[in-house]
Amino acid sequence: MAKKTAKKAAPKKATAKKAAPKKAAPAKKAAPAKKAAPKKAAAKRQPNAAFMKALTPSTTLAAIVGATALPRTEVVKKLWAYIKKNGLQDSKNRRNINADDKLKPIFGKNQVSMFEMTKLVSKHLK
Repeated sequence: MAKKTAKKAAPKKATAKKAAPKKAAPAKKAAPAKKAAPKKAAAKRQPNAAFMKALTPSTTLAAIVGATALPRTEVVKKLWAYIKKNGLQDSKNRRNINADDKLKPIFGKNQVSMFEMTKLVSKHLK
């Protein structure tokens, strides 16, 4: 093992120097204003036409969302409104949906995840 050598620190001398007063920074000249590049009109995002296409729900799905033709996004919105209104989300895992008598023929089982729901619902849209 190597021996450690301890060096004693020299005692610090008391300094009587005062801190020099800070000088004020010279005032900066205003930079000449740059011309802003002409802004392009913000292009509004176009929704995908496949999502906005009106689809007719099957008779079992029409019992929940209505019989009129709706875009896929509106069908999912109405389904979620029905699920929340009837308290069908699983209490422990909120991502799961418990099927009631109207949803069971659409889902084909007692419980589905929210991601699986859209896949199963698309089979009921034409």
